[in-house]
Amino acid sequence: MMKKQVILHTGLLIFMLLLGISSQAQNERKFVRQGNEIFEQALQDTTQIDTVAFSQAETAYRKALDKRPDDLKWNFNLGDALYKQMKFEEATSKFEEIAEKSEDKYEKARAFHNMGNSMMMQNKLDESIEAYKKALRNNPDDLESKYNLVYAMNLKKQQEQQQQQQQQNQDQNKDQNKDQQDQNKDQQQNKDQQDQNKDQNKDQNKDQQKQNQDQNKQNQQQQQPQQQKISKENAERLLQALQNDEEKIQEKVKKAKAAKAQQRKTDKDW
Repeated sequence: MMKKQVILHTGLLIFMLLLGISSQAQNERKFVRQGNEIFEQALQDTTQIDTVAFSQAETAYRKALDKRPDDLKWNFNLGDALYKQMKFEEATSKFEEIAEKSEDKYEKARAFHNMGNSMMMQNKLDESIEAYKKALRNNPDDLESKYNLVYAMNLKKQQEQQQQQQQQNQDQNKDQNKDQQDQNKDQQQNKDQQDQNKDQNKDQNKDQQKQNQDQNKQNQQQQQPQQQKISKENAERLLQALQNDEEKIQEKVKKAKAAKAQQRKTDKDW
């Protein structure tokens, strides 16, 4: 199973001081030696990262580099100290500088390797993968770079799968929200339609009531003349009947008078 940590190349043991140093370089090498000792002691504690000790080592390396700023080995050790303090951006710049200036392929490969580590710790996986590939171009047999390259590629794959899953979840939630919105919209439309139907029914009932009232009023208006006409006809018939009765009465009166006159005339003759 792959270890879940990157492998850092350290040049401290390889870049130890050589014999035969000149007296003019004693102070610079003294600072380097101090930095190496502090660095090595800090590495002994595997339970925690002693950033204070690595900071002290950084200070010692910088004092040496003040005198010899172009020494690639001392710069390499400074880059390691920066990395151990989790100053990954500064470490990246330092290892990139070493890789550009170094003419030795193996040292160039080591610089690209640690540059890849610094990039990975910043979650710059594409850059770290490219750095590991550059390390392997300079040293194809570097197993540590191969290991870290595979680790970075697998980590990138996992992140892409997670991002894809998150995107699918977002799309699914978006579709669900859209369906819910459509459902709410349909419900609102149904409610609006019901309200509209209710208003229409109300208006229709109101119109029907008004129409019935108008019809009743019209019927009443039509009935009133008919009733007046019937009453007039009855009156005329009644007057005609009275007139006929009166004529009959008058006829009877005339006949009675004539009969009485005839009787008188007869009596007179007697």
